[in-house]
Amino acid sequence: MEFKTLRNIENSFRQIRLYAIVFAGLCAAVTGYALWKSYGFAELQRQKIYVLDNGKSLMLALAQDASINRPVEAREHVRRFHELFFTLAPDKNAIESNMKRAFNLADKSAFDYYKDLLEKGYYSRIISGNVQQRIEMDSVVCNFETYPYAVRSYARQIIIRSSNVTRRSLVTSCLLVNSVRSDNNPQGFTIEKFAVVENRDIEVIER
Repeated sequence: MEFKTLRNIENSFRQIRLYAIVFAGLCAAVTGYALWKSYGFAELQRQKIYVLDNGKSLMLALAQDASINRPVEAREHVRRFHELFFTLAPDKNAIESNMKRAFNLADKSAFDYYKDLLEKGYYSRIISGNVQQRIEMDSVVCNFETYPYAVRSYARQIIIRSSNVTRRSLVTSCLLVNSVRSDNNPQGFTIEKFAVVENRDIEVIER
């Protein structure tokens, strides 16, 4: 009788130990799963930015790797420079204002090209002839395989005079280097070795 009682106690102890091991294993699994999910949730939250909109509401913005947008920013930087540099009105202050903003996006090579046109009287003829000039960008091709990034731009230059409208083909080349972002240079690039590869008449339309 005592032997049977001892065997029952031993079996009960084994069952309790088994239950305790299974319970501990389940607890460890639940804890591990909870930790894994919490780390995943924390990582997901780090990819979100909450912005206070005029002190009233919160707007959700997704945080993205800055390098993802660099090709887009590079093309926009080059496009913006060309729009400022080649859009001219018969007003000295307007020309100087555009040039000053364009020079914030480029190095001395752009200023040298401007200086060359200035010395040839190009801007004086724009003002005295009441000429309007604007540019239409066709494409901006950037090579991001090597640094500095080589860029070639294709555009149409429209020159509006009182007697005619001239359409010109404009092809330029430059190098892009990373720079500091600022209000004057929001994309954080600087144009180097700017050069006009082609600038020829396509058609002249009499008015």
